[in-house]
Amino acid sequence: MNKISKRNVPADNDWRRLGQENYLQGVKLVFKNYHPYRIGRDHDHCEFCGTKFFETDDNLQKGYTTVSGYHWICINCFMDFKDEYNWLVEDND
Repeated sequence: MNKISKRNVPADNDWRRLGQENYLQGVKLVFKNYHPYRIGRDHDHCEFCGTKFFETDDNLQKGYTTVSGYHWICINCFMDFKDEYNWLVEDND
């Protein structure tokens, strides 16, 4: 696992802040191709900005996800919040 380097933290009133610290603080993440968590779903949303992840579309097809694959975070939001949330990125073996 690699600790990610520091970057500026978004403002306290950033519109993307919706209480994600309650379930994403300090979690392990994996960077990988999007795959739905449940059969029958065709997309998920970034936990911060709401951008859609799809397997076969012009929208996001790669991003950071919790080890379970339930929560997805786009690259931009990952970069913005990585220091504050103290995420650890696991190798995707």
